[in-house]
Amino acid sequence: MPELPEVETVRLGLAKHVIGKKIRKIEVHHSRATAIKSLAPLSSLAGAKIKGVSRRGKFLWFDLDRPEVLVAHLGMSGQFLISKASEKPQRHMRVRIDLGSLELRFIDQRTFGWLAVENTTADVPTAASHIALDPFDPNFDLEIAIAKFGAKRTEIKRALLDQEVISGVGNIYADETLWRSKVHPETRCEKMKPAKLREVILNATQVMKEALAQGGTSFDELYINVNGESGYFERSLAVYGREGESCLKCHSAIRRIRFANRSSHFCPKCQPRPRA
Repeated sequence: MPELPEVETVRLGLAKHVIGKKIRKIEVHHSRATAIKSLAPLSSLAGAKIKGVSRRGKFLWFDLDRPEVLVAHLGMSGQFLISKASEKPQRHMRVRIDLGSLELRFIDQRTFGWLAVENTTADVPTAASHIALDPFDPNFDLEIAIAKFGAKRTEIKRALLDQEVISGVGNIYADETLWRSKVHPETRCEKMKPAKLREVILNATQVMKEALAQGGTSFDELYINVNGESGYFERSLAVYGREGESCLKCHSAIRRIRFANRSSHFCPKCQPRPRA
């Protein structure tokens, strides 16, 4: 699933192409492409002008010259592609947005992504109103985030994935963050000192910043940017997807365990299991 660096890469790409464009028509080619809670059909936005492209965590939305916004969540395999109107429709194209000489196409192989027409509260769509600020948000408060983590009576890996504690971090960047912090994924939040929690959050910020600089992480064609290009942070991953390979710090074999319904990758020497 695309995480913050991938979604921010998409947002930046969209902003270059769609701001100032008028939506002439929206065609929906799959019923699941429109969220059940959408206030109106996507086609109702015909005639709207795109004023900006915003993001919170993994949610994207298009700011329009009307009260409503067009919200998007990429799900596991959703992609936005900028195409010429004359280009042949891509396989798995679910939504086509006519912008004149260009089209914005929503491609989604697994159909877990969606678009919706929504209202906003404090400039945030309804679907993202419960989502915590991410470290790239100018209003992000590090001390508040530390307090949230310290109050959680759960494992640090599970807390990192909780989008209501801090948003944007998914499985890949959680594993990379904990390796850099030398923290085992099963370490309990309530037993961690504020200074260590601060280190974890700062490392999460840094690893996502580095991933963003390389266009995100692409393991397959299910994540590409709006120009159809892959990200290259996969080449910089230290633990995620490297089970059995040598740790870049101590050369121990990277291990993988099942945790929180996901795979967690870690170094058993650099990230020793916490004492009971």
